[in-house]
Amino acid sequence: MKFLFDFFPIALFFGMFKWGESRPDAAQGLLNQYLGGFINGGVIAVDQAPIMLATAVAILATFLQIGWLLLRRKKVDTMLWVSLAIITIFGGATIYFHNETFIKWKPTVLYWCMGGALLFAQLLFKKNLIRSMLEAQISLPDPIWTKLNLAWGLFFVAMGIINLYVAFNFTLSTWVSFKLFGFTGLIFAFAIGQSLFLSKYVKDTQ
Repeated sequence: MKFLFDFFPIALFFGMFKWGESRPDAAQGLLNQYLGGFINGGVIAVDQAPIMLATAVAILATFLQIGWLLLRRKKVDTMLWVSLAIITIFGGATIYFHNETFIKWKPTVLYWCMGGALLFAQLLFKKNLIRSMLEAQISLPDPIWTKLNLAWGLFFVAMGIINLYVAFNFTLSTWVSFKLFGFTGLIFAFAIGQSLFLSKYVKDTQ
């Protein structure tokens, strides 16, 4: 369930982009009607409408995620707050300046924040964040916890680099599709690889 919850803004971003791509005039009309006051110059061109609409919906979806958790008095993860700040800043800049470059940078900034948090917490403060999250569920030798934290930190750094490569070397439509399917596939593949690596060390504590 948590995966689907976290997946919600990304899926909406993809869905709204594809809808706007097939109906650019309708997307342009919606944006100019409801967001004209937030746009530099007041008007979005028809070819810019799909990505702007997708960005606006992703921002709204992230606010709704946090609002839903707060209403249910659930804890809001730190990274969800970080994601809200990043999507609001970079997505807002994309809409205001009519410039898709900002939203293209958003996944990289988020992945680098995640990777940086894992790596710097371990290197500077001797705190293993992966261990803090998982040690109640699994038991691992100390060196393996260190390797696991390092592996995930470097993986997120690499994801940020991959995002920039795809975003600025392929079409916008390709990047939007890769953002949904490519990154999801990479995360699943890496998680499966980590599970296979850990299988000989894991001792279920339950």
